[in-house]
Amino acid sequence: MEATVFNPTQLQLLRMFSYNQDENSLKELKEVWLAHVRNKMDEEGRKIWEEKNLSNEVMHEWLNTHIRTPYK
Repeated sequence: MEATVFNPTQLQLLRMFSYNQDENSLKELKEVWLAHVRNKMDEEGRKIWEEKNLSNEVMHEWLNTHIRTPYK
């Protein structure tokens, strides 16, 4: 049987969850984690937006462009 190797984040989470916690604590942890993930996604989106020189005008142009694979 192969041993599982955990990364530092997984190890920290295992340590955190080793304590008995009530349902409210679990719910709060989920909310904090989701907020963290949302923030990271927002940061990445802003980074891509700036790197690609996107703008609201470009987005509206894309939305109004009919892109469809023609049927044969």
